[in-house]
Amino acid sequence: MAAPAQPKKIVAPTVSQINAEFVTQLACKYWAPHIKKKSPFDIKVIEDIYEKEIVKSRFAIRKIMLLEFSQYLENYLWMNYSPEVSSKAYLMSICCMVNEKFRENVPAWEIFKKKPDHFPFFFKCILKAALAETDGEFSLHEQTVLLLFLDHCFNSLEVDLIRSQVQQLISLPMWMGLQPARLELELKKTPKLKKFWNLIKKNDEKMDPEAREQAYQERRFLSQLIQKFISVLKSVPLSESVTMDKVHYCERFIELMIDLEALLPTRRWFNTILDDSHLLVHCYLSNLVHREEDGHLFSQLLDMLKFYTGFEINDQTGNALTENEMTTIHYDRITSLQRAAFAHFPELYDFALSNVAEVDTRESLVKFFGPLSSNTLHQVASYLCLLPTLPKTEDTTFDKEFLLELLVSRHERRISQIQQLNQMPLYPTEKIIWDENIVPTEYYSGEGCLALPKLNLQFLTLHDYLLRNFNLFRLESTYEIRQDIEDSVSRMKPWQSEYGGVVFGGWARMAQPIVAFTVVEVAKPNIGENWPTRVRADVTINLNVRDHIKDEWEGLRKHDVCFLITVRPTKPYGTKFDRRRPFIEQVGLVYVRGCEIQGMLDDKGRVIEDGPEPRPNLRGESRTFRVFLDPNQYQQDMTSTIQNGAEDVYETFNIIMRRKPKENNFKAVLETIRNLMNTDCVVPAWLHDIILGYGDPSSAHYSKMPNQISTLDFNDTFLSIEHLKTSFPGHKVKVTVDDPALQIPPFRITFPVRSGKGKKRKDVDGEDEDTEEAKTLIVEPHVIPNRGPYPYNQPKRNTIQFTHTQIEAIRAGMQPGLTMVVGPPGTGKTDVAVQIISNIYHNFPEQRTLIVTHSNQALNQLFEKIMALDIDERHLLRLGHGEEELETEKDFSRYGRVNYVLARRIELLEEVKRLQKSLGVPGDASYTCETAGYFFLYQVMSRWEEYISKVKNKGNTLPDVTEVSTFFPFHEYFANAPQPIFKGRSYEEDMEIAEGCFRHIKKIFTQLEEFRASELLRSGLDRSKYLLVKEAKIIAMTCTHAALKRHDLVKLGFKYDNILMEEAAQILEIETFIPLLLQNPQDGFSRLKRWIMIGDHHQLPPVIKNMAFQKYSNMEQSLFTRFVRVGVPTVDLDAQGRARASLCNLYNWRYKKLGNLPHVQLLPEFSTANAGLLYDFQLINVEDFQGVGESEPNPYFYQNLGEAEYVVALFMYMCLLGYPADKISILTTYNGQKHLIRDIINRRCGSNPLIGRPNKVTTVDRFQGQQNDYILLSLVRTRAVGHLRDVRRLVVAMSRARLGLYIFARVSLFQNCFELTPAFSQLTARPLHLHIIPTEPFPTSRKNGERPAHEVQIIKNMPQMANFVYNMYMHLIQTTHHYHQTLLQLPPAMVEEGEDIQSQEADMEAEEEGVPPGAAVLSPARAGSSEEPLGSQAETTPSQTGASSGPAAAAAESEVPAAGAGPEAVPAAASAQQDATSAPEETRSPSTSLS
Repeated sequence: MAAPAQPKKIVAPTVSQINAEFVTQLACKYWAPHIKKKSPFDIKVIEDIYEKEIVKSRFAIRKIMLLEFSQYLENYLWMNYSPEVSSKAYLMSICCMVNEKFRENVPAWEIFKKKPDHFPFFFKCILKAALAETDGEFSLHEQTVLLLFLDHCFNSLEVDLIRSQVQQLISLPMWMGLQPARLELELKKTPKLKKFWNLIKKNDEKMDPEAREQAYQERRFLSQLIQKFISVLKSVPLSESVTMDKVHYCERFIELMIDLEALLPTRRWFNTILDDSHLLVHCYLSNLVHREEDGHLFSQLLDMLKFYTGFEINDQTGNALTENEMTTIHYDRITSLQRAAFAHFPELYDFALSNVAEVDTRESLVKFFGPLSSNTLHQVASYLCLLPTLPKTEDTTFDKEFLLELLVSRHERRISQIQQLNQMPLYPTEKIIWDENIVPTEYYSGEGCLALPKLNLQFLTLHDYLLRNFNLFRLESTYEIRQDIEDSVSRMKPWQSEYGGVVFGGWARMAQPIVAFTVVEVAKPNIGENWPTRVRADVTINLNVRDHIKDEWEGLRKHDVCFLITVRPTKPYGTKFDRRRPFIEQVGLVYVRGCEIQGMLDDKGRVIEDGPEPRPNLRGESRTFRVFLDPNQYQQDMTSTIQNGAEDVYETFNIIMRRKPKENNFKAVLETIRNLMNTDCVVPAWLHDIILGYGDPSSAHYSKMPNQISTLDFNDTFLSIEHLKTSFPGHKVKVTVDDPALQIPPFRITFPVRSGKGKKRKDVDGEDEDTEEAKTLIVEPHVIPNRGPYPYNQPKRNTIQFTHTQIEAIRAGMQPGLTMVVGPPGTGKTDVAVQIISNIYHNFPEQRTLIVTHSNQALNQLFEKIMALDIDERHLLRLGHGEEELETEKDFSRYGRVNYVLARRIELLEEVKRLQKSLGVPGDASYTCETAGYFFLYQVMSRWEEYISKVKNKGNTLPDVTEVSTFFPFHEYFANAPQPIFKGRSYEEDMEIAEGCFRHIKKIFTQLEEFRASELLRSGLDRSKYLLVKEAKIIAMTCTHAALKRHDLVKLGFKYDNILMEEAAQILEIETFIPLLLQNPQDGFSRLKRWIMIGDHHQLPPVIKNMAFQKYSNMEQSLFTRFVRVGVPTVDLDAQGRARASLCNLYNWRYKKLGNLPHVQLLPEFSTANAGLLYDFQLINVEDFQGVGESEPNPYFYQNLGEAEYVVALFMYMCLLGYPADKISILTTYNGQKHLIRDIINRRCGSNPLIGRPNKVTTVDRFQGQQNDYILLSLVRTRAVGHLRDVRRLVVAMSRARLGLYIFARVSLFQNCFELTPAFSQLTARPLHLHIIPTEPFPTSRKNGERPAHEVQIIKNMPQMANFVYNMYMHLIQTTHHYHQTLLQLPPAMVEEGEDIQSQEADMEAEEEGVPPGAAVLSPARAGSSEEPLGSQAETTPSQTGASSGPAAAAAESEVPAAGAGPEAVPAAASAQQDATSAPEETRSPSTSLS
């Protein structure tokens, strides 16, 4: 297997290069936004740029990037476009810019929407240019650019402006391009089309000739484009050299065809045109397909096109076709061919009289039709309306090969898509893992097209939807597997031993050499299948490794996926591995096969089962795992061994590799998707069209649902009647009781429910009444019945005053239908979610709700809030492995709940015993739940009924208050409740208390009745299943867990009615879809009633590691984002309570309207300034440090030493002022910088008690969903903006801080970026040097925005800050030193004992970190001192960051003193002397010098 050539990475231009470019100089003259006096528009500028910059460089991405980045399209091209100035260069320039915007994934159509007047004219010019002769004005390369532009247009149908233009190309009138006989045939199939066709003809006759001519051209555009393509394709020779322009044109054309076929609105009419042009036949017979190198991608694209042309869907109705319908269509085709043969072609009698199954294979069709002449074949085809009729006297112009292929490919039997899928192995093998066309490397630049499915707005059918996701998910996980294999195997260092075997020179945490491998079971196939039902093998390894790694291997759970690898290295012992060279030939990798763990074997060879019981301790180092192999793969391998004499793969494995559990669930997800495609997956009818992207996007909104509920109990949502009134602005609130004292929550609200379909005709006079009534809410306060005399009986209450949009979200969530809540940062998404869950729980106690989130952390936050509300904890259940991190002493996992039920049962039976004793009943009623039930029925109920008959009103006599207490039978039982139980004030109050006491008793017995099942079910597993299926009302899991366990859940008969998804915009499309189908349909219908999605599509999307899948296939688009794009109505939360108002302004421009909650202005923490710092947010410009800005030791591993040192210096400064270190987080946009900053923190701060460590040092992407008071952010890049250009990343970065945000960046680079302007214009309005107030300690009383009383110091650069912090630190040390000197003269008892303990802890922590105790603290960044030069970070980088820090480090080491040259630098001698005396002693901790 030859290793593919590494694709080149596009190097972004640097700022200096940008400034030196001709383009930039022109931009500064004509269109740059920051230039005040611009020159007038000049068409020649556009011509010049196009010819000299774009065409001359052969459309070099670098040039186009520069132009697009300089806002050429927005500020020059489209602004000045008009039909008068339109020219070839003008059109092409606009197309290039739009294509570049799509490549960069930034919004492309905004500027056209703002100024739409000339777009129709522009679009017509494009169409004309796309059909121009290739040797004429437009070159083939230019026409490829136009094709790409058209493809983007067809994929942007959600933009009204684009849709209005594109629709004219693909509607019924385009059938003008069909040949007349075919047109008649198609119109006959669907009678109503005939009517439309006649209408179209009539309308055409009314048009004036010029308009008609224009319309005809548009309708025939795609037919003509196909003909033009066929002529280009035919010009490709078989073996002579061919220009790549032709190949790229053909690839892009097929990509356009696939995209048209894969969207229903375009496919409906286009599929017939495509079929009539016989494009596929032409392509498969072309020379390009047979060219190995150049035609490889073209062939793969062609297979995709073939797949979509024959897709199982009815083009007219859009309904999916079943297996039977597809078979019927196939039979109809063959029989019509047989009829034609019987009637007109005597030479085909044999064919006509055979049965269908005998003649519908390719071989038999070729046998029957091959001998016929070309003319006869043409006549057969024209009889079937495939070709125009052949005049009697003439010969056909078509090749025989073409005519034969046309008839055969049309009538041969096809294998069904499901069958293909079921025979496919789910684990990738070495053939797929290293195929660049299917799994491109990370260097995908966005230039070429790929043979990958795309996820856009719409899908043909659910099958298509699942299939595209299946393929992409499979390939994305393959990419990650490739990275893991390359990493682990190269760490193992496989070398050839002297005897030709393998010797491993290294070791890897995630991989082990295999000691023995045997296949132990191959089970018989199921009927109708040819692969075994299961294949099991035993793998033995020797775990002679550190304990924690041994635990990880022993901790492999059932269903974990591992990979079996065969390497046969050819390199001798000691050869160095070079990461830049192809991996396969270096390690000699031969095979890769996947397997799934069943379990580890114990001493007796039995599989150790997972469960609550502790695992047995095994002796020795040798461990054997039983694994399942993929039966499909096994069958394929065995077949090739037997038929082709290939070697047996399963005899050769010598490495087993495991993967991190979090990233290793791909197989289960693929299996789940495959199972879904094999079942009739029933999506609720109200959701079906929305998921596919069709119909009315608001059809699932509660206001349009037929089963809308009019009266809802809002329970504790409202804090008061005033709160309720402000929550429904524009509504009239009518309360059922007039007494204000009774108008207290909880409230039931009756809404005016309109039927889903509005009334067509309204009476004119009745209209006002209707709107008046539609705006009136009837509010009924009700009292929650008394639950008992104990304080813990009081229900927990919500304390949050929800805003009116939050209330709208809660109301929508309680109604049936689809609810989408967009929650900007800090707007209380989780609180809304929890309130919806609570309200559904109380309104519909019989319904069950499923909670799904992206991360365990979000699930835990939700759970902690749910527990604070009035929800009985026996109804809560948390599935998955994240429950270990829940910060509560309660365990909500399956076994935790089982134990809770068992413990609670014992507690309740104790209560029954006490009750029995208090009533003086003999016997043992508290033996089991069953005996307790009888006791309740015969002893408790009888006493209660007797009591009620005594105290209830007897006729007209006034009830006596004292009787309530006197006759009460349970006084003795309630003796331990707060006394007196009865207040004696009024009969009603005391009666309610008595009822409450009885409710308390009754609840004990209803719970015991529910727990009876756990007495009957003996095993923990059965009990936990019962809980899951019957008992739990609120079940929570991550989307990954849902995908992994779907099969098990469906098998158990799991049922639920509502789904709530948090972080919905961070979940992959397919992982959002699977939770809808975790239950079997009832009578063919889904029982799902509500689907609530809460997320924020303006923050970061799901993480897709491979750029090609992320950009080309749009795999990062979540279902939530797609719904927003399609136009599903959303509730946008509009008040944030997290950050200062000034910080919120940095990102609130991205949202419709995002204001602040009142407390953000009122609370002291938001109004007080940040101590020691003049501003609450600042952008600090960082220039090159020692001549270096960003460096890139490994691809995409960006570092910037100057920024890293500056960030850490500011962090140390804040800590020295007294800021708590855990209130500060350091974020950056790249992993490389994260490692560098962690390194510097380890060296500068260590575990220094005066400084401490920041709460987190991580990347912006990882910190999404979290927050902290103060954020220090490093943007790293100095050459190109990089991925911060994605506005979603900017929004996340700007919205993490509550009180202070300090950004370190190269300002000249970021301020020119169009997408970032709204934020950076605010940031650059403040000074770009750090302003500090060193004498102002934390906390301060200064108000935010006030001039400080202390002196402000301006820091010009990083070395100055580093020196400043060092001096400040030394000063602090000196003062604490003097303080201790005075302490020494005091009696010893006055020195606190606690101090010594602290210092020991500090030492122990240091040892755990791997730092020797004495060195726990290194002095801070002393620029210029000999011991700890700034550049010395270089030594740590290779080991700790996995990458050498490249030139930056070398420069830093060689020029140590340069860092701090200046008056503030500490003289080297002095610093050395200090090192010897004060520093090491005192810095460790104030107490070590005393001990």
